[in-house]
Order: sequence, then structure tokens, then C-alpha cells
Amino acid sequence: MRFLKPLFGNPALARVVPFIIFLALTLCQGQFGPASVDWFYLAKTLVGAWLIWEMYPFVSEMRWNVSWEALLVGILICVIWVALDPLYPHFFKSAGMGNPLAIFGNSPMARFFIAVHILGMTFVVPPLEEVFYRSFCYRYLARQDFLAVPLNRFLPFPFFATAIVFGMAHAEWLAGILCGMAYQWLVLRKNRLGDAMTAHAITNFLLGVWIVWRGAWNFW
Repeated sequence: MRFLKPLFGNPALARVVPFIIFLALTLCQGQFGPASVDWFYLAKTLVGAWLIWEMYPFVSEMRWNVSWEALLVGILICVIWVALDPLYPHFFKSAGMGNPLAIFGNSPMARFFIAVHILGMTFVVPPLEEVFYRSFCYRYLARQDFLAVPLNRFLPFPFFATAIVFGMAHAEWLAGILCGMAYQWLVLRKNRLGDAMTAHAITNFLLGVWIVWRGAWNFW
């Protein structure tokens, strides 16, 4: 049984509400002590997975696709994200907030939260964000009846506005803007959302591996 079926019958709500719920849980991270960063990440990952399951029948474009372009963009954006980091000022820095090893020590609990974070950023974040930014926002900025706007139609204002809003939602705003443009390019090129979801997943997974390997918790 899908509990949100009445709500998700509205095309806009089906694409916006899950992202808003996910964002609200994200804003709770760290508000109730250092460990709440990890506990709320676990909560938002579980809730996010449930929301994806609920919205799946109502968001036809939310389907994974794999292509060489998606693989290339996913790897390239990860490299850009890391390489650009010391070269420009950031809006804010986490200062390693949420490093499970610092909070729980080198324990099974810390390793559990690291695994949860990587799984969440790889499989839950991409569908929710791509549906909201690349499918809904991009097309809604062009026309209120956004479903009438083809995914492969290039529209200058929505293209740059969506990328900027996406970038500004990250501390690494410059890398985020470039990332948003790259993912939108994939949607335009392939006329579907799935390649952008895959690229986003690859970027996040590689970034997660980099964070743990290098101890670069400012990206966490």
C-alpha cells in the first residue's frame, strides 16, 4: 500500500514534497548534539528510500539509466569537486562535523554510519535531487504546466538558474554549479533523467570513498 498516493496524484507535489521532507531532515542534522548528524542521516536515508518507493509509480522519469556519458560525467565531476575545493571561498564549512570516527571512535557503530552515509548519498540522494532540480525546477521555470516541456529542450534561463540554485545549496558552490550544469546537460542530451541520476550516484560514491580514504570530512 502506498500511503501518499492521494498526495502524489498531483505531478508537482510528487516531485517537490519528497525533496522538502528530505531537506527538513537534513537541516536537523547536528541540531541535537554531534551524534545527531549521523542519526538524522540514517533517518533521512530510510525515509528517503521510502519516499522513492512511494513516488516511483507517479514520476515516470525517475528510472535509472547507464551510459558512457553518465560514467564520464560522474567521474569528472568528482575530480572537479575535489580539485577545485582549495581554489575558491566557500559559504560555510562543516569542519568535519559528522565524522563518525571522531564521534564514536574506531568502532562498529562508526563503520555502520559510514556505510549508511555512502549508501544514502549513492542511492537515495540522486533520485530525489535529480527529480526535484533537473526534472521539476528546470521545466517549471519554463512553464507552469511543466510536464508539457520536453526533457531535451534547452532553455537558457532555466538551465543556468537551476544550476545556480543547486550550487548555492552546497558549501562548494562553484563545483555545485558546474555539477548542476553537467547533470542537466546529460538530461538534455539523453532526453531522460536516468543518466543524470547515474552520474550523480557515481560522483557521490567516489566522493564518499575519497572522504573515508583521505579523511576529507569537510566534504561529508
